[in-house]
Amino acid sequence: MLSSPPATSSSSSLASHRVTSDPRHVTMETYWREVQSIEEEKEGEEEDEEKSMDEVELEEVWLTEAGLSSLVTGLSEEEAPLPPAEALLSTLTRQQVATVKKRLDNYNETLRKRNRQPIRDVRDIFTQTCMSVCARVQFLPVAPSHGLTWADDLSLCDLARLSFFAHIELSTFLLALGIQTKHTRLLCRRTQVGGVFGVPLNSLLENDSKKFPGVKVPVIFQKLLCILEQTGLHTEGILRVPGSAARLKYLRRELDRCVGGFDWSAVQQVDAAGLLKLFIRELPIPLLTHTHLSTYRISSVVHQVQALQLLTLLLPEAHRETLRALLVFLRKVVSHQDQNRMSLWNVSIVMAPNLFTWRHRGNKRSVTRQREEMEEAVGGAHLIQLMITHQDLLWTVSLRTHIPRPETGTQETGLIRVHAPLHPKVSMAIQLDGQMRAKDVTSRFESVSLTMSLPARLSGERRLHPDCVLLDTYRVNPRCDWLVKP
Repeated sequence: MLSSPPATSSSSSLASHRVTSDPRHVTMETYWREVQSIEEEKEGEEEDEEKSMDEVELEEVWLTEAGLSSLVTGLSEEEAPLPPAEALLSTLTRQQVATVKKRLDNYNETLRKRNRQPIRDVRDIFTQTCMSVCARVQFLPVAPSHGLTWADDLSLCDLARLSFFAHIELSTFLLALGIQTKHTRLLCRRTQVGGVFGVPLNSLLENDSKKFPGVKVPVIFQKLLCILEQTGLHTEGILRVPGSAARLKYLRRELDRCVGGFDWSAVQQVDAAGLLKLFIRELPIPLLTHTHLSTYRISSVVHQVQALQLLTLLLPEAHRETLRALLVFLRKVVSHQDQNRMSLWNVSIVMAPNLFTWRHRGNKRSVTRQREEMEEAVGGAHLIQLMITHQDLLWTVSLRTHIPRPETGTQETGLIRVHAPLHPKVSMAIQLDGQMRAKDVTSRFESVSLTMSLPARLSGERRLHPDCVLLDTYRVNPRCDWLVKP
């Protein structure tokens, strides 16, 4: 049975409501204690300003994130920094095209209501040819044999294009499940000019890279995780037991003032835990950005994981790498639960109000709204639990591509030449069959990875999963180069 927030928080009248979507029916006292601790830390501070986006702005943001900015900015194909919209649309499924069309229709209709001229007429874009496209890229939970790879093994160009497809597919996916995504009011958080708290991740990485070239996770974040791993994995209540709010403010002030010369020896486990959660909460753009939407309302766990997989592809690189470091650490905490008494669920409910912004909405709220807040609390914790459990899957990319059949009269040879520039066997001709996998080829070279170098029109390199069936890949890209790299 779910407990209500403590009397000092904003929901004292909901003492015994049960949320059926949570099969465990465990108490949420730890969650509300964390919320209360956060509110106590914010006492005396100015509230973040919340600004709403109108209908036009919301649709403009959506279309831009889908790689279709030229449809709303009026840029010509020569001026647009992204591929032409028609080129992207030609690769979508019918359902994905319908999603884009609905968004663009809404955008243009809103402009008309305001007596503004739409920049592009929808009929100029969605021609009969575009509306009859077949599926070329599908985001499905597929087996490694169908083209499973890792986000790290895609070029920046591939990742950028993939994020466009993921953005469109996520909206299409949620619509198909009957999940209505709200037109969110984006929280405008204060951005600090200096220091480490309240500073965008990219700014922190830019400064850190001067001393540590190639760094992907802010040094301050890595340091806090390191202290917790060294001193807290066996400590009972790690992450859950709050420290002194006054001491936390002091440490934050000192870190912002002189992070380079800060004395870390005085920082205890409870201090590091508080600073870690504070760092996450104070990010100007939330670690999960605004992409989690209404994912927690999806009833199927399989579909939730699939949606989370799409969401991670939408995160900026700095956010994705920092989230990965956090999830790896949280998994270590759970692995020591016999000593620290922090189960997977305990870790999830402690981190939920820090990753998903909790807004104090006052005491006078309807029972319906209080129930919604309870569901959001459980739902957010459940999403974190899924991310910790399935984190390895989150960084994989399932690109099941439409495999064309050979044209009548043509013969599929399946003969490839694999090059290994750093191996004594410089190259090797291999006849593919339906059973040969990437690991079968690399074993012949006594190497560890097989990289597919795509033709110029697709650009980039992609490392193949060891269980990838090479004949399927060959059919998709018969002109690609095959390289074995260490």
